[in-house]
Amino acid sequence: MEHVSQEEILNNSLNSCVSSSQESIAEDYDEDIYQQALFLYRKPFLQLIQDAAVVHKDNWSQADIQRSALLSIKTGSCPEDCSYCPQSARYETNIKKHPLMEVKDILAKAKVAKENGAQRFCMGAAWRKPPRGEQFDRVLEAIRKVKSLGLESCVTLGLLNEEQTVKLKEAGLDYYNHNVDTSKDYYSKVITTRKFKDRVETLRNVRKNNINICCGGILGMGESAEDRMKLIAFLATMQPQPESVPINFLVKFDGTPLENVENLDILDFVRTIAVARILLPKARIRLSAGRMDMSREAQILCLTAGANSIFSGEVLLTSPLPGYTFDNKLIDDMTKPLDYVKENKNVI
Repeated sequence: MEHVSQEEILNNSLNSCVSSSQESIAEDYDEDIYQQALFLYRKPFLQLIQDAAVVHKDNWSQADIQRSALLSIKTGSCPEDCSYCPQSARYETNIKKHPLMEVKDILAKAKVAKENGAQRFCMGAAWRKPPRGEQFDRVLEAIRKVKSLGLESCVTLGLLNEEQTVKLKEAGLDYYNHNVDTSKDYYSKVITTRKFKDRVETLRNVRKNNINICCGGILGMGESAEDRMKLIAFLATMQPQPESVPINFLVKFDGTPLENVENLDILDFVRTIAVARILLPKARIRLSAGRMDMSREAQILCLTAGANSIFSGEVLLTSPLPGYTFDNKLIDDMTKPLDYVKENKNVI
């Protein structure tokens, strides 16, 4: 009976959100959705994974695992103080800084990504907000060139105003990534140079201009299980919900305030992916940073729990990735018949 009542609560909450506003991004999550997230998170692990698998099967082809690539087109010297980020100018890290890349160099990287199976190419610049003038124009041209390859385009450039968002849309941008990182309650423990509401305002600008939203967070920054579920509830409360949800496993960088934070149990990470799949049924749930700290089997468990996209390649912004060969084999292992897998073994 408890399971039925919780399902009814969730359905009523989602229906209420839709009826009250067809397009809205509130700073606060819906309380009933949050309670449902907690209920799901606390289920026996096997039952939670099975529930997520049902939702996944109802909404996606199980062989549909998208590959995306993310390139840092401008690295380091960011004025923000995000506690997890080695690109902050406030911390002494070993990250190699470089100015904004030339369009031809960005395009060369995009071509390699496409040749290795990427369907979406994302470009990230370490800015608080994009500068006006030639540098922003260069990003717009890079978007147009990436689109010309037949790839979906995505950028993450920091806070946006209305004018910049319009120009990104005119350039043909498909997705704007703007992670909220964690719950509103925990946000000030991680970042002090901006507020949660600043992120929300940019998300509103993006949605208003009909650009798809890519928005997720980072797990393992010392937050509680409740904070993780508040993050998922915030995303699930958005109307419409984000089309893309990257979930990152914290990568610890020497010199950052979080370099010695306690490790998150990988099963807590998998639980969060499963809850996200259930409450965000139409979203691409992306297994993002931190894969080098996961075993192959742990990554397979994340995909089993409902993730249906990965960041592929050698590096994600400044974090190492397993590489295209490993990723292609991983996806084959997940989606191809056993006879095919045995006949096409790759050396990793």
